Amino acid sequence: MSLIWVVLGLILLVVGGEFLVRASVSLSFKFNISKIVIGMTVVSFATSAPELLVSLQAALDGSPDIALGNVIGSNIANIGLVLGLTAIISPLTISHDFYKLNWPMMMLLSIVLYFLLKSGNVLDFKEGFVLFISLILFLFILIKKSKSKDFEPVEEVNEALQKTSNFKLIIWLLIGGLALYFGSEWLVQGAKEMALSFGVSERVISVTMVAVGTSVPELAASVIAALKQEKAISLGNLIGSNIFNIASVLGLTAMISPIGLENPNILNVDIFWMLGFAFILIPFMLLPKKFEIGRLKGFVILTAYSIFVILAFLSE
Repeated sequence: MSLIWVVLGLILLVVGGEFLVRASVSLSFKFNISKIVIGMTVVSFATSAPELLVSLQAALDGSPDIALGNVIGSNIANIGLVLGLTAIISPLTISHDFYKLNWPMMMLLSIVLYFLLKSGNVLDFKEGFVLFISLILFLFILIKKSKSKDFEPVEEVNEALQKTSNFKLIIWLLIGGLALYFGSEWLVQGAKEMALSFGVSERVISVTMVAVGTSVPELAASVIAALKQEKAISLGNLIGSNIFNIASVLGLTAMISPIGLENPNILNVDIFWMLGFAFILIPFMLLPKKFEIGRLKGFVILTAYSIFVILAFLSE
C-alpha cells in the first residue's frame, strides 16, 4: 500500500509542478516583473507548503527531529538532488543577482539557523518570529529591486501566456497548489511507512525519505522548467524554496510550537551538509563556464548528494 501512495503522490506532484510553472510565466507577463521574482514568491510559497505542513504536524506531535530534519534535508535535496539533476538535463545560467542578493540571503539564513540551534538546542517563538520577518524584508527588497529594471522576457517563453485570463490563472494556481499539497502528503505517508520498515531513526527518515518527498514539487517544477528552457524559474524556485524553508517553514512552525533539537547529528552533521551544498554554488559559478551550472557540475553535485544519503543510513 505504501508504494501506491508514493506513485500517486509523484503523479500529483508532477501535475502540480506543470500548472505552477504555467501560472508563474503568466504572472510575470501580467505584473511586468522578472520571472526570478515569480519563482521566489508564487512557486516557492506553493512548493514550500508540504514542508510547512510536515514540520508543523511533526512539532505538534512531539517529533522535533522530523520538523528540523525535514527542512534541513529538503534544503540539501533542493541543491544536491534537484539542482544536480536539473543541470544534467539542461545547463542553468546564473544571473548576476544570484550572488548579489539571493545566494547571500540563503547562506545567511543557513548560518543563523545553525547558531540559533547551537545556542539553546531549541527554536522558540522569538527566534521563529525573527526568521519570518527576515523573509518579509527579503521579499520587499527583491520585488522593489525587480521593479526598478526593465522587464526582459526570456527566450522560448510561450507568448500565448500573455493572454491568459485571470480566471484561468486562478484555476491553474488552485490546481497546482492542491495537487502539490495532496501529492506531497501521500508521498510522505508512503515514504515514511517504507522507511520505518528498515528500523531507522526519525532523523534519518526526515533528512532522506521525507525531505526527498517534500522536495519533489521543486524537482517537478524545475525539471519541467529546464526542459522548457525557463532557466530563471528553475534557479529562482530552488534558491527561493531554501530561503522559504528556513524563514517561513521553521519560522512559522517555531512561532506555533517550539522546535527542540533531540538528535545531535542534525546539528553536528546534517546542517554542515546543508551549509556545504549552499556554499559550493559560488565556486561552481566562477569555474568555467562562468555563471553556468553545466552537466559536469550537476553530476558532481548529484554524486555528493548520493554520498550524503548513504552516510545518513550508515551512521545509524
